[in-house]
Amino acid sequence: MTVTGSPTGRLRRRARLREAWVTAVLAAGIAALAVCGLALGKASVSPQEVLGAVLGRADPMTGFVIMELRMPRMLTALLAGACLGLSGALLQSILRNPLASPDVIGVTQSAGAAGILGLIAFGLSGLSLTGVVLGGALVATAAVYLLSWRRAGHRLVIVGIGVSALCTAVVSYVLTSGDVRDTQEALVWINGSLGRAGWDTSLTLAACGVVLVPAALAAGRGLPVLELGDDPATALGERVGRVRTLVLGLAAALAATAVAVVGPVPFVALVSAPVARRVVRTGSVALLPSALAGAALLLASDLVAQFAVPGVPLPAGVVTGVVGAPYLLWLLVRRR
Repeated sequence: MTVTGSPTGRLRRRARLREAWVTAVLAAGIAALAVCGLALGKASVSPQEVLGAVLGRADPMTGFVIMELRMPRMLTALLAGACLGLSGALLQSILRNPLASPDVIGVTQSAGAAGILGLIAFGLSGLSLTGVVLGGALVATAAVYLLSWRRAGHRLVIVGIGVSALCTAVVSYVLTSGDVRDTQEALVWINGSLGRAGWDTSLTLAACGVVLVPAALAAGRGLPVLELGDDPATALGERVGRVRTLVLGLAAALAATAVAVVGPVPFVALVSAPVARRVVRTGSVALLPSALAGAALLLASDLVAQFAVPGVPLPAGVVTGVVGAPYLLWLLVRRR
């Protein structure tokens, strides 16, 4: 038992206080980005009108623009970014590898391949598409995990890169061999876009998040022990294999849920956790700040994608790729 006035106890209280402050700042930033997303557009409105529409006091036209056109897109970006950020934090912590994100180990690409097959071959949408994407991501994650069984974290990353290449080849084949009219919508989706966001997509994400996010946060309580290494964690009574399998499954499910709605948006999961870790300044990754960092990153990227080039809205995945690719190169050079 830790003595309250001991140095360890003071350090823990200080770390918790800093994490709480970072969480509050990120939440405030997300609120500001959300207001910008609701206010900006061809029909610009003021923050006061945004508040009035949320409270049901705006005129019908303003209420329609904000609540029916912009609110679902903003909520979809927020929820999808949070799922991706939390997924990346879980993977990087459980594997003790900053490259272990859904983008790198094949989770995102396998979910994208399953989604393309569901969209083009079977014409799926909504919850059925989410189920197919989730199944594809879990199967690919299980394959990567089994192929790298009892190996170091870098072996899992290498196997994941191979699975990613295979899934990318499947996507390319389906897109080039399918009907042009069917592949147009799928091509926008595969680049990571929020243009199709509506209340159905945001409600789908919310329904999945209500189940997955609390489970991930609960499973994450044992991650600080696992970050010590397999042998020390086992000596402390932790069931390493069981916890690792559970966390990998939850991380894959979170990433697949986001991909099913917004497409395989790159690098959000890779960047969010290191940013949160650096800001919080703790040895163990903070899951909640990572989720909020992912939500803020995707919200900001969607705003830039909508208004960076006047008259030419871009997929949000283009912006996250521009941000994430240099970070990945820097990480590879720094970590050798």
